[in-house]
Amino acid sequence: MKKLFGGLSFSWGKLIVFAVICGLYAGLTTLMPFAKDTSLQDISIHFEWWIFFAILIIVNSKSPLDSALRVFVFFLISQPLVYLVQVPFHADGFGVFRYYPTWFLWTLLTFPMAFVGYYMKKDKWWSLLILAPMLVFLGLHFKGYLQEALSFFPNHLLSALFCAVTLLLYPLGIFRDRNLRLTGLALSLVILLVFSVLGLRDGGENAYNTDLLLSGGETAGTEFDESWSVALEDESFGTVSIRREDVIESFLVHASLTKTGSTRLILRSPEGESFVYALDIQRHSYEIRRLSPSP
Repeated sequence: MKKLFGGLSFSWGKLIVFAVICGLYAGLTTLMPFAKDTSLQDISIHFEWWIFFAILIIVNSKSPLDSALRVFVFFLISQPLVYLVQVPFHADGFGVFRYYPTWFLWTLLTFPMAFVGYYMKKDKWWSLLILAPMLVFLGLHFKGYLQEALSFFPNHLLSALFCAVTLLLYPLGIFRDRNLRLTGLALSLVILLVFSVLGLRDGGENAYNTDLLLSGGETAGTEFDESWSVALEDESFGTVSIRREDVIESFLVHASLTKTGSTRLILRSPEGESFVYALDIQRHSYEIRRLSPSP
């Protein structure tokens, strides 16, 4: 651990290569269908891995300015690459860069944050004050991933574990003073405990709420109303109901989905006629097609 947190040699050449590899990997994960809504793709969206990379660069830098410049250049190279990789494959082409301005703002902020962050190496009481906001930020990530894992198990479980491990690792790896390490570890444990309780309290409530069918619509293949019944073949995927939408003066099949995968939706008329649909559920999208009666 001492080698990782202070014993690495980050030449500018190695730093640039590292930035290119990280940016390419993060961009490629967005193109992998099997990575969608999983921990593998989280690096392209969230911060926990980028926090890890930034801290490694900071603790292996030689001065505050060196730290600021290296982290800034790392983000300046890696973040645009995340989007550039997607351009040939994305429907919007270079339009995918509309997501980059937020990351560019974070890139600008890395300069002062890494400059100040270098002073974590001084092993003073205020070193922990510098690290503390990052620990809380990481705790928020942990809570979000924990809720996602509980709602759509096992999606994002690995990301939750990574956040938990690095929360405990940072004070032990960055600090050399025994009392500071123990105090930092205690703070990380408190943060982990608090966000675990909050995550478990709200866990399983991150449902995907959407409307699956419109009465009279092409997919539904029939008109239905509140006298009809609807159900999922596997009820572990969530709940479905028929509701009236006054704005369009029609009826909809509304779903609150709590699991990804495939099941069937069954719509039944008061006379007993059944309409069966294949339903493929993703975290933020779905596909539905009519199986019977055949369209």
